[in-house]
Amino acid sequence: MGRRTDTKQKMVQAAKQLIRQRGYHATAFSDVLELSGTSRGSVYFHFPGGKTQLAIEAAEAHAFEQVEIIDRAAGQAGSAGQLIEFYVELGRDAMIAGDYGRGCAVAPLITEGATQDSAEIAETGRRAFSEMTDRLAFHFVAFGVERASARVLADAVLAGIEGAMITSRALRSPTPYEAVRTVLVSHAASVSPKGIERVRR
Repeated sequence: MGRRTDTKQKMVQAAKQLIRQRGYHATAFSDVLELSGTSRGSVYFHFPGGKTQLAIEAAEAHAFEQVEIIDRAAGQAGSAGQLIEFYVELGRDAMIAGDYGRGCAVAPLITEGATQDSAEIAETGRRAFSEMTDRLAFHFVAFGVERASARVLADAVLAGIEGAMITSRALRSPTPYEAVRTVLVSHAASVSPKGIERVRR
């Protein structure tokens, strides 16, 4: 059972990586098999729902990974502004390290029309972005930001990160991430209580 689970995880991680780099339609099962080093028989065993199931699980894995990153950044931060700084800088550094070839494993499912073919993909995309936004908002509230302002700030951070991914790749420059960081950290300061760090729960 452990080996089967490991094989499936390798395929999901490979699909996530390829969708981030190439998009949804340009990612084929043959590419996933080659990158993950798994056999064709694994497709039928682990993904009876075909490419739709694989894309959904890759998007879910991406959202889970991002929530973990947000939690780690929040654990190191002393304010809402610092959380934004850390989170944006992690995205910027990963983009540079990936030679401006990284993207989001969820966005292509939406922008390439996959949601029109599958209600389940549409729901996965909605849920994935909601989980990331909810986690950011949770931490902003823990840093003392009022709930309504925390939600607006979280929405802006996620929208800014997604936009920075696209423009950074196009320009082959980290400048979009740095602009997003500057503007959102400034806004976070304006809605954060002065002299108060994380509200312990």
